[in-house]
Amino acid sequence: QVQLVESGGGLVQPGGSLRLSCAASGRSFVFYAVDWNRQAPGKERELVATITIGRTTNYVDSVKGRFTISRDNRNTVYLQMNSLRPEDTAVYYCHTNIRSREYWGQGTQVTVSS
Repeated sequence: QVQLVESGGGLVQPGGSLRLSCAASGRSFVFYAVDWNRQAPGKERELVATITIGRTTNYVDSVKGRFTISRDNRNTVYLQMNSLRPEDTAVYYCHTNIRSREYWGQGTQVTVSS
């Protein structure tokens, strides 16, 4: 059993920064790829960033150059978000796949507004 817990969301002004964290309990993250997704009201859930076991990263075009996904060698994955825009407002979810089973965090709200 794996539990993912996101934290770090909040309200920030346009141009500001936030760092989201996703902590896994029950086992280490080191053998699994992890990704961040987001869902805004009325929109489909969108894949934002991924990181592999080997630390290879990928991003949706809209966040390239602004967001950075990273991981430690234990149980935490991060999403550093800089130059935030109102369109980044969404609930952000951490996700991983372990032996063909999907695991999602509870989500953390990010609101970018003046």
